[in-house]
Amino acid sequence: MTENFDYAKAVAELEEIAAKVENPETRLDDIDALVGRSRELLKQCREYLRSVKDKIDSLDKE
Repeated sequence: MTENFDYAKAVAELEEIAAKVENPETRLDDIDALVGRSRELLKQCREYLRSVKDKIDSLDKE
């Protein structure tokens, strides 16, 4: 995970993806690509949150 990961930006993109998927005018092929992108973003968000949790846990042990 890069140090420059922007969690807020990723969450905003996930919200945009959700809105597009819910839009009845979005084509199925586009939904497939959007779901793939959301998987990537979710993986990055989870990794980021785990790294933050690990940092907090290490502070608790000091």
